[in-house]
Parts: sequence; structure tokens; C-alpha cells
Amino acid sequence: MCPEGLNSCMRLYEIETIKPLKPKKSMNPQQYRMYSLKRNKDNASKALKAEKDRQKVAKAQQQIFKVTH
Repeated sequence: MCPEGLNSCMRLYEIETIKPLKPKKSMNPQQYRMYSLKRNKDNASKALKAEKDRQKVAKAQQQIFKVTH
């Protein structure tokens, strides 16, 4: 039995099929600015979706509370 988190019990064919990671090229300042703007946009859209979902749940909980009391 393998302890969790350790790969000491991987089979040989599993180890052979692992592809090595390719090093990423360093970005110039313009590329990094585009990358960070895209990442910020993605994070903002995720936060907006999470807030909308939270507000929907809160509204539904209020409706349930009104019906039961």
C-alpha cells in the first residue's frame, strides 16, 4: 500500500509515459504586461461570477426564511 502523496508505487510504464516539462521562454515587458492583464481579467470574471452566485444563494435563503416563518 502506498502512502498518499508519494509516487514510490508508480508502475514502470507510468514513469516512462511522463513527458518532461519544457522550460518556458522568458517574456519581454510587453508580453508580460499582456499576460498579467489577461490573468487579471480572468480573475475578475471569476470573482464576479462568485459574487453573483453568492447573492443568488443569499436571496434564495431569504425567500426560504420568509416562507417558513
